[in-house]
Amino acid sequence: MSCSGENEPAVSNETLKQQGAQQGLTEEEREQRRLEKKREKEAKKREKELKKAQRQAEVAAKQEAERIAREGEDYAANRYGHLERVQSKTREGKFFTRIESLSEKDADKLVLVRGRVHTVRVTGKQAFLRIRQRTHSLQAIFAVNNVVSKAMIRFIGKLNPESIIDLEGVLNKSPSPIESCSQRDLELVGNKLFVVCEAVPRLPLQIDDASRAEDDTQYPNQDTRLNHRILDLRAEANQAIFKMQSGVCSLFRDFLLREKFTEIHRGFFLTPPTSVFSLEYFKDKAYLAQSPQLYKQMAIAADFERVFEIGPVFRAEDSNTHRHLTEFTGLDLEMAFNEHYHEVLEVLNCLFISIFRGLSERFSHEIEIVNKQFSREKFTWLEPTLRIEWPEAIALLREAGEDIGDFDDISTPQEKLLGSLVKAKYGTDFYILDKFPLCIRPFYTMPDPNNSAYSNSYDIMMRGEEIMSGAQRIHDPALLEERAREHGLNLEEIGPYLESFKYGCPPHAGGGVGLERVVMLFLGLPNIRKTSLFPRDPKRFTP
Repeated sequence: MSCSGENEPAVSNETLKQQGAQQGLTEEEREQRRLEKKREKEAKKREKELKKAQRQAEVAAKQEAERIAREGEDYAANRYGHLERVQSKTREGKFFTRIESLSEKDADKLVLVRGRVHTVRVTGKQAFLRIRQRTHSLQAIFAVNNVVSKAMIRFIGKLNPESIIDLEGVLNKSPSPIESCSQRDLELVGNKLFVVCEAVPRLPLQIDDASRAEDDTQYPNQDTRLNHRILDLRAEANQAIFKMQSGVCSLFRDFLLREKFTEIHRGFFLTPPTSVFSLEYFKDKAYLAQSPQLYKQMAIAADFERVFEIGPVFRAEDSNTHRHLTEFTGLDLEMAFNEHYHEVLEVLNCLFISIFRGLSERFSHEIEIVNKQFSREKFTWLEPTLRIEWPEAIALLREAGEDIGDFDDISTPQEKLLGSLVKAKYGTDFYILDKFPLCIRPFYTMPDPNNSAYSNSYDIMMRGEEIMSGAQRIHDPALLEERAREHGLNLEEIGPYLESFKYGCPPHAGGGVGLERVVMLFLGLPNIRKTSLFPRDPKRFTP
């Protein structure tokens, strides 16, 4: 403000340049001065930090001297501390024990364990630690004696949670079950402890918070968890979820290989269809495949007979729901058949039963862990799988009060309702919905030969949600072109697809499953983002 009370005009960059020029400094000289001031400021900051570190070192040295005067030399000094950074310099062949392998017969054994510090508590001359390895945990106790010093107990008490440590000690039978650990019958009486990699003191997400039951008032919100996904994934329930996800892939692959399927690996770039992501491809534009179906069918036309793939699928759809992602893992299969597409449905029936049995038998421990955090009814299925046709589904919905036409598509709420109606009537969470109306299926779907209003297509359902959409595909090129025209498609744009069937292609059918959705629904989880390692949706592209 000037003396006259008028506002002073803002000084422009040009004015500053003129002032600098008047002072006899060039632009380069002014920049040099700015850098010198910045370096001086940084040097002062470093000097200040150095002095602070020196004072802290002096205080620590004084405290150590006072401790030695009070307690004597630390006789356990070589039994604890920080390990030298592991840079693969040596290999001593040490045997590290896995917590999950321990049983009561291991009592009195000397073991070496590497794990994370989940919790640490010091009481008098004792330190209690809960050591975690994925979904398994063990209690360790250090007590002052002739090998464990008071200084060692103090060191342990200052350990940061989530630090990785090596512990050595003897396994003792616990006098009573240790409820907070998965290993309830044994505890480790420690005599050595070394920090392998230290975590920062303050974590943006506590593992105990990430492990709270979903109805807990302190349960972290989804964005907090996903923003700190590395920490979130350490929660035991998440470890269990992704062990099971891996199990689904193994069960899927093993079953199909036994059934003489060939695993294929198709490309992910294609020419422009709809609902896909585009990207620069050298001097042209390419698109990420939203489904491997084209390539599966081409493989059938190439006499592969039975094929499957496990790979990424991309969907450029702005769907912000509990069950949609823009990138997910597809479990896809396609097979030639001889007389009827139900030959394929029979294979799918056996495939899913094999997966459900395998999960229940091999991952009972993981299912129990997930259920502690997300309590749900056990997933149920029938053997053989229940198959209902479209007219029965419509009748069930109408009996429940839904206003729906014979050939109307079923909405998401109606899909959920139908699932509950099927569960009440047949006692299963898993069923096949067959014979969809032709008007609501893609152009390549084979019409029902007995009623042209319907089609040889199906959805496979879990807990009232679709996990697979499949069909008998049209293998006759003339019918395929006719159906494409009826759908208003440009035949030139789908030329390579149509070409595949002009050289003779066997009748075939198949479908695709979203891996994340299968795991979500088997466990009854509320959101698909819980079964995606690093979820991608219209609003999330990191981490």
